Amino acid sequence: MVGLPGGTFVMGSDAHYPEEAPAHRVRVDAFAIEAVPVTNERFAAFVRDTGYLTVAERPADPADFPGAPAENLVPGSLVFTPTSGPVDLQHLSQWWAWTPGACWSAPEGPGSSVKRRRDHPVVHVAHEDAHAYADWAGLDLPTEAEWEYAARGGLEGTTFTWGNEARPGGRIMANTWDGPDFPWRSTKESGYTRTSPVGSFPANGFGLQDMAGNVWEWTDDWWNGHPEDAASPCCVPDNPRGGDLEQSYDPRQPQFPVGRKVVKGGSHLCADSYCLRYRPAARRPQMIDTGMSHVGFRCVRREASAA
Repeated sequence: MVGLPGGTFVMGSDAHYPEEAPAHRVRVDAFAIEAVPVTNERFAAFVRDTGYLTVAERPADPADFPGAPAENLVPGSLVFTPTSGPVDLQHLSQWWAWTPGACWSAPEGPGSSVKRRRDHPVVHVAHEDAHAYADWAGLDLPTEAEWEYAARGGLEGTTFTWGNEARPGGRIMANTWDGPDFPWRSTKESGYTRTSPVGSFPANGFGLQDMAGNVWEWTDDWWNGHPEDAASPCCVPDNPRGGDLEQSYDPRQPQFPVGRKVVKGGSHLCADSYCLRYRPAARRPQMIDTGMSHVGFRCVRREASAA
């Protein structure tokens, strides 16, 4: 754990995606955060100790997915599958495949394994899986404000966790998609096409690694837009939290009343030409019952002595 003193910082951005605006000042208390995401090795220790079964390893309840084909109600998860050539980037289903048997210990489905990826971030964890791990470890999941404060590493208003240049001096700073041809062809400049061992890229100013790219990370805040008056100079909120469960539902899918939490940090699938979200201000909604092959987490400890 890395102890952080807390303080006031500018959260969000007015320069990129609309869900990040408005940029506004907030204050967070001192806390400690894990220097890297939770790894397969650490998650395996939790499973051995508790016998925990992740959401991806349980059959789905047909009542929660009306009209879903029976073959999709078996244990499994969503796995990134590169396409054979250029596709319309408006349709995510072209590169995400529901894969029976995919889970944290078999990231690409039956036949795959994490035995040689013990130091990679655990994936295919739904929000309740991350929460269960945090409870076992005596920790918590971060709020969005805590996560973003930590990701910024003490830099005020920069685009990335390390500054404003995507590749300062030509150096690759995070595990993201290499090249413009997402989702079908990567230049493999970074040496990785999926997850990478935690800590493979430079730390930010707080000594935290993988706060950009590799895997999206769960926070404990319900998805909601930043309040329109968030940038008002009248007050700076202390330890702000997101919306509530009902506000977080996806209005485009009213048939699925599944809450969504905020995920942060981007992943190895972030391509500048498609998803410039490996930035501290970036944020996306993730259904709490859905783990994917690019979503993981890290934990925090909230103590007055954390600094």
